[in-house]
Amino acid sequence: MGRFAYWFAGLILAVNTFTITAQEDAIFNYFREIVVRVDTTSFSSAGNLIRIGNLDYLPFRYQRDDEVCELLLYPQQLQKIKSIRLVGSADYNLMDSLLYVNNSYYRCRLQMRNLTQSQLQQFTFGIISTSDTTESYYTLHILPYTLTSALIYPESDELFIGEEKVLELVTNNPRNIRITGQWTTGEDIDYRITESQGSLRVHLLPRMPGQRTVRIKLQTIRPFVDENRKVIYDLPPVEYKFNVKASRLAFLSIDKKEITLDEKNRSEGVEIQMDDNRSLVMNKTYRVEDQEKPGGRLVAEIFTRNSLANNRVLCILRPYNYHRITDGYLYIKDGDDPRFITNLNITPKTTITRVSVMHEGGDWTQDLGVYPGETVNVKIEGEGLHKARFVFEDVTDLTSDTLIRNENLALMKIKIPVTIEKRRITLFNQNENTGIALTVKEYQIPRQLDYMFINYGDIDRNVATLKSPVIYPEGVRDVVFSFVPRRIDEDQLYGKQYLKIDIRVTNIKGQLVDMKTIDNIVVCPGENSPRFPFYGTKDCVKKDISLNSYLSKKTYELDDWARIEMNIQNKNDNEISKRIDLVLQKRYKFDLDVSFPGGLITVKREAIKDTSGRVLDHKLKYGGLYGISMAVLAQFSFYEPDKVAKLKPFRIGAGFIAMNAFNFSETAKRDVGFVVLGSIYPTKSTAKIQIPLHFGAGYMMKDQQFFFLLGPGFQFNW
Repeated sequence: MGRFAYWFAGLILAVNTFTITAQEDAIFNYFREIVVRVDTTSFSSAGNLIRIGNLDYLPFRYQRDDEVCELLLYPQQLQKIKSIRLVGSADYNLMDSLLYVNNSYYRCRLQMRNLTQSQLQQFTFGIISTSDTTESYYTLHILPYTLTSALIYPESDELFIGEEKVLELVTNNPRNIRITGQWTTGEDIDYRITESQGSLRVHLLPRMPGQRTVRIKLQTIRPFVDENRKVIYDLPPVEYKFNVKASRLAFLSIDKKEITLDEKNRSEGVEIQMDDNRSLVMNKTYRVEDQEKPGGRLVAEIFTRNSLANNRVLCILRPYNYHRITDGYLYIKDGDDPRFITNLNITPKTTITRVSVMHEGGDWTQDLGVYPGETVNVKIEGEGLHKARFVFEDVTDLTSDTLIRNENLALMKIKIPVTIEKRRITLFNQNENTGIALTVKEYQIPRQLDYMFINYGDIDRNVATLKSPVIYPEGVRDVVFSFVPRRIDEDQLYGKQYLKIDIRVTNIKGQLVDMKTIDNIVVCPGENSPRFPFYGTKDCVKKDISLNSYLSKKTYELDDWARIEMNIQNKNDNEISKRIDLVLQKRYKFDLDVSFPGGLITVKREAIKDTSGRVLDHKLKYGGLYGISMAVLAQFSFYEPDKVAKLKPFRIGAGFIAMNAFNFSETAKRDVGFVVLGSIYPTKSTAKIQIPLHFGAGYMMKDQQFFFLLGPGFQFNW
């Protein structure tokens, strides 16, 4: 049973390995060859893939981090691919889209980004095959490599015991060399590699006198691929032979390479262990100066307490002045006579003098306000910062090794969590509160008014998309503003919105009826916002805003064609505003009209009688032109539906007409009739004198018969 289980587990592992490999190599089900061309050199997948783990990589050589390369894809069978695209990535910029060339292959150009530092680079293709309707993704893993060289050129081949020497490491690609900054141990000449202002330096510290060879082992970030397709990360060792000489004075090493100069250490001293020497006297105080000659600057005092079993001496060191190892040796003196040499750093206490913040796309500022969800750079300035271990509480530290960190400057990069609960983010130095904190602010980014709605009679309308002016034909009981808070932070954080509404009500003549300003409207994001629990909601609007609650003359009391002008504005951004003009429309107008028709032509129906007075038939009789008459009519006028207070050029009415009312000749025939008239006004309604054209029918009271009439008239507007 045990053997069977072991065999079965091995089979499952083999199947899984095969499946993963098949999925990773699926790109070659569509392409028989993939070529990356850099400058004039081509790198093909045919027989050149390098297998690392369970993945195949296409290697190609580059010289620059932003190398431009050409990608060529040769299909297995053209009919298998319906469409193909190269998926975008932060690792490259696509300069040309994939082009199908001569029914033979696909080609595109792209520019790589940061080839040396970027990891896990790959090309991802979206392919729709002829047998499928959905897009599938296939990956081509790539292995960029470059040739890196490194050498040192010392000015002298002499080194001295206990003396650190710094040389430049000459390399064609300093960004490609891994830097640990750690000293080697147990070597004849210990060394470490550091970076300064874009160049690399080798620090040498000899341990044994005589002819000694230093072997500097270097590793690269990006490998080199040799002719056997072997991936190589180790550079050939940088070797150089030095003549190591003993110092004139015995060098006594100290177990602490750095001591902080503060009041406590100055008065009480720091316990150290120092190399023993037969000339070293116990229970004696030695001066530590920065020069061999008498009269040097007093840097510290060393009091020897007692010898230890490990060939070391327990001492008390009291620092008095600053010193750097790079400034040279320190001389241990008995009075003014030098007895030994040593070296160590005596540096100030970590003190912060200024903290600055740089938001994305901004400049450095001493305003320490940050916002949830954003990534910021923090610059700390002061003294002794290289000894500090700065940590901001409750944030994600994104600080990389490439950011500056020295005695006077420390740069950090942090990301503020969206759901951070604290209002202050304290800066700690090795678990000690520095007294400096970032202040968490809530966003107050003005958002477009798509979260605001208006209702003036039937339905809620989105303020952002509403077109103005609004000519509304129905009665307006009230104008109500409502809000949808969940829209504010649904795509990104905007925070509270501060609004005001200016209201101006005028009548049909443009005269002011009422004017109000609704200020201090605060709309808070809804519960869907990740910051909802942290917004103060005391000042937030809790219910809809009714205009009738603010207007002295209510909307339902306004006359026809009154205009309600509403200007909505975000108080933090004058560009975000909306003007809504609501016009109370009337479809028709009814009034009494006095007109003076003149030159009317009437048509009457006249009876034809015989001598006995019997009516034989009827005929139409056209009357002569009447003089100026007077008509008193009850008329209906109609407004244009899409215009404000614009009447149509016709009217319909009924009333009385006095024919020839202003004809005072003895032969004038006067009569009064009931009439139904239609009038056409060819001139503008604002004209003082109008000449309408009347037509209609009526009944004459005196003649007691019906008639038709047609003719012009005169109307005076005042």
